[in-house]
Amino acid sequence: MVTRTFWDWVFFIIERYGEWFIRGAGTTLAIALAGTIIGFFIGLVIGVIRTIPLDKNTKKHSPKRCLLRAVDFLLSCYIEIFRGTPMMVQAMVIYYGIAEVFGIFIPNFQAGIVIVSINTGAYMSEIIRGGIKSIDKGQTEAAHALGMSHVQTMVSVVLPQAVRNILPATGNEFIINIKDTSVLNVISVTELFFMTRSVQGAIFRTYEVFLVTGVIYLFLTITATRILRLLERRLDGPAGYTIYGSISMTDSQIKVKT
Repeated sequence: MVTRTFWDWVFFIIERYGEWFIRGAGTTLAIALAGTIIGFFIGLVIGVIRTIPLDKNTKKHSPKRCLLRAVDFLLSCYIEIFRGTPMMVQAMVIYYGIAEVFGIFIPNFQAGIVIVSINTGAYMSEIIRGGIKSIDKGQTEAAHALGMSHVQTMVSVVLPQAVRNILPATGNEFIINIKDTSVLNVISVTELFFMTRSVQGAIFRTYEVFLVTGVIYLFLTITATRILRLLERRLDGPAGYTIYGSISMTDSQIKVKT
């Protein structure tokens, strides 16, 4: 009987179960990407709501002030709960809780997206709120002086700058989600870690199987990081540019359009 070496097992696993790993990696990427995008918009809405300014002339117990404080309290509870508990616990409570309490069964894949989205939204709301706060208050005051509402100021002035500032943190959330989808195996989502456990249970080779999985996770995260950095450079624009009509331009550089 020929004994397989370490590399024999690795190549056997890739050849025999490569399709399983590819399917699992595809599910992992799909959930991580969808969860990050949806979570970004959840955080965006919460961030905008929590930065609504209160008019100094508004009475202390006016309905508007009380409503904003109540909404802010509820949103703060949501943020603290989902930032203060593990995603694995959230997955169990949401997936089985909805089925038991409301009698609604959500398919595993869709449940995974919901769980990652809600979890990411809690983190993104604070990231976006910090990005909004980082924009100079003078710009907001100038927009209000022009008669722009809070929503108009956010959309036209603040958010375009804030989103660029928080892009690295948003990319970091995406990288984290790629790895954290592994906890969804507790609700039988067929992501990469679930497939890894299935392969390991089939051939009883733990080290080789998880080594292959580690390489796949590393490839996914490194590739995503490079793409995000490329996007950041594209948003930054060219490193050097010349303002049209400035004194730094020579006569030959100035082209008059007719």
